[in-house]
Amino acid sequence: MATKSKKVAAKKNDGVVKVALLGFGTVGSSVAKVLAQSKFAGIELTHVYNRSVARKKESAAAKFVPATAKWTENIDDVLKSNVDVVIELMGGLNPTEGWLKKAITSGKHVVTANKQLIAYKGVSLQRLAAQNNVQLVYNAAVAGGVPVIPGMKQGLGGDRMQRISGIVNGTCNYILSRMETGADYATVLKDAQQLGYAEANPSADVDGFDARAKLCILSRIALHADLNPDEVATQTISSVEAVDFMYAKELNCTIRQISRAQLEGTVVHARVAPMLVPMDSPLAWSHGTQNMVVTSGLYGGDVVFSGHGAGGEPTAVAVVSDLLAVAQGAKSVELPVRKRQVTGEFMAPHYLRFVVDDKPGIVSSIAGALAKVGANIDSLLQKPGYPKHKLPFVVTTEPCLTSTIEKAMHAIGKLDCMLEKPMTLQMLVADDTAE
Repeated sequence: MATKSKKVAAKKNDGVVKVALLGFGTVGSSVAKVLAQSKFAGIELTHVYNRSVARKKESAAAKFVPATAKWTENIDDVLKSNVDVVIELMGGLNPTEGWLKKAITSGKHVVTANKQLIAYKGVSLQRLAAQNNVQLVYNAAVAGGVPVIPGMKQGLGGDRMQRISGIVNGTCNYILSRMETGADYATVLKDAQQLGYAEANPSADVDGFDARAKLCILSRIALHADLNPDEVATQTISSVEAVDFMYAKELNCTIRQISRAQLEGTVVHARVAPMLVPMDSPLAWSHGTQNMVVTSGLYGGDVVFSGHGAGGEPTAVAVVSDLLAVAQGAKSVELPVRKRQVTGEFMAPHYLRFVVDDKPGIVSSIAGALAKVGANIDSLLQKPGYPKHKLPFVVTTEPCLTSTIEKAMHAIGKLDCMLEKPMTLQMLVADDTAE
């Protein structure tokens, strides 16, 4: 790795570090803007790859691309060129993985913000980069402009991390923090799509797949655990309703999409889901597209990373910072990683929301189903003003295993009085919050 880093630094001293940009969307165009306006010495953008180049060249952001740069729709124009650093902002696994392998084996450094690629293929790509004496840097893959990854690698690498909890999807945080003020899910989702925070198909965000990839990357760094993203439990935020925020407030909580992972022995407990968060937790203070990650170390205790994780310019800051580090021959801390078994099982209190056709015996039936699996009720909440034929009410439980609650809810969902599928949310407790 050191050999190629010195080569890039030497080129910088002799002239310039040549950079190719793969993707000229929101982030890619912002990277071009930052490079153009900041005028970093010794850095030159020489290639821009994108589909529909003619249309991209007519965009307002194209003015930030040097007139000498080559625009192309042929990836070989980049891979066979003499560029020193490839910045990949296309996203996805295919054909991106193949392109970056070719870039690495041809001696090019890679900077990427591709969380899916790093989550699924990061270990093998990192190994390939080491074999070819180049760097693969991906600090922009999680939390955009918030330096979570370099902070954990460089600043917390000496600690023994036990747990990470965070809000790493700005779209979900925007939706849920808007719902906290009384808006309904469908309206806020539409607003998020119009603002460009959510895609036309929002599943990757609202169903937890984007956050799942980021959690796997953070687990690899913080917990030294290589996880299969497909094995990490996820739960959609689309089932959360305005009434849940009303009940959460009664419990001195709010609701956020939380990504959490905890190492116990050789097993990592990991889950991405909407959860009840105590109002005194830093995670409850995150609003809009803000990202926040809380790390809990054996020696250093709790550390909170917070800032704007979404948007072209915040992410571009992380990308350009990575570029500068590579161009100057900087080497990041490499931590040991082991393949780990993952489970979605947690011991935690739970929030259970039911919508019923009210009739005698409902509470005793629910209590009986919970008692049958060994779960105890902690509280029961029922706000006035709802019709008896469609009555929402909430039960919270004492701490119990996720699988225990799932068994009880399966049985409760079969009761004749249930008008909707019962909803379950985990509740974060004191140990999950930074003090």
